Amino acid sequence: MTEDHGDVMEQLKEKAPQAAELLRQLANANRLLILCHLAEEERSVGQLEADLGIRQPALSQQLAELRQYGLVKTRRQSRSIYYSIADERAEAIMGMLYDIFCGGLKTDRARSAARDAPPGGRPRGDTAQFARVSPAARR
Repeated sequence: MTEDHGDVMEQLKEKAPQAAELLRQLANANRLLILCHLAEEERSVGQLEADLGIRQPALSQQLAELRQYGLVKTRRQSRSIYYSIADERAEAIMGMLYDIFCGGLKTDRARSAARDAPPGGRPRGDTAQFARVSPAARR
């Protein structure tokens, strides 16, 4: 075993409890939905409740847990409290989860639009169509 490998293993052992706790916080469907929604933009409790369909008591409980662990932060404006993601690790993980679980949706929508296109016509919907330009054509 090389010295570098030993250092990496020691660092992994040191950080494993933190990683496990972060993953424990994310291992709840409601908390994942909340974080996914907040990854787009800051939201008020009322917006989260309406958009996610999570009742206020359950939403407050999940937000309190996320806040306690430092994954979200709050901002008060008048009588409303706004939440946003506070932890860049959580933001990075949410981006990765989006790419894995939701990123293919754009490709699926484009395939669906192409399949539903009228014969010889443009696909329906708002899918933009781009022509490929060969390097020789650019000169």
